Amino acid sequence: MAEIKFEIKKNLGSLGESSKGWNKELNVISWNDRASKADIRDWDETKTKMGKGVTLTKKELIELKKILNEIDFDTLEFE
Repeated sequence: MAEIKFEIKKNLGSLGESSKGWNKELNVISWNDRASKADIRDWDETKTKMGKGVTLTKKELIELKKILNEIDFDTLEFE
């Protein structure tokens, strides 16, 4: 299995901490020397281990922002 190469170009913010102490973050990341994308995933303290995540293009991130801006969070039920 080939090693995954990544470079965190910019940290856009932390979304919270998981039960194992890792931080869920929104970053701009280049994977395997490719074009940078937005990325949401859990990271350990050293940024050497990561959990599964979601990678979004700039266009997808803009669409997600539009969707989030339209949501009335007070009407949603979460457990």
